[in-house]
Amino acid sequence: MRAILQRVTSASVTVENEIIASIGDGLLILAGQEASDTEEDLDWLAKKIVGLRLFWDETGEMNRSVLESGGKILVVSQFTLFASTKKGARPSWHRAASPDIARPLYEALISKLASLLGRPVSAGRFGAMMQVASVNDGPVTLIIDTKARE
Repeated sequence: MRAILQRVTSASVTVENEIIASIGDGLLILAGQEASDTEEDLDWLAKKIVGLRLFWDETGEMNRSVLESGGKILVVSQFTLFASTKKGARPSWHRAASPDIARPLYEALISKLASLLGRPVSAGRFGAMMQVASVNDGPVTLIIDTKARE
């Protein structure tokens, strides 16, 4: 799995001119799945996201996690994170998981994050054309790949 995490002061997802999800301070997560992803990848990623210290403490240091800061999470499925641009000008999506594999992984990630946070997690709509709006804070943006685990 790959995820782009952005610390935000607000983020929302709109589908067919209707806002279906929105958060205030927290993390916007763009999540992509590939066919070789496992439950272990999912667990590792969810724990990493919830535990990363990306939020300010009282001394002005980034020492608080989204869990500790009380921040929200908004997860958006994004198969384009596995684009290959190796040949030509048209990206290939061959590494991205097919919907029958990706959807259960996406839904399991949302569920696992909610369980670890102890509160609901907002989400986009899998497979829908979405407009995602965000106000990045910092900006703080990280790219996480479960296969690299850096």
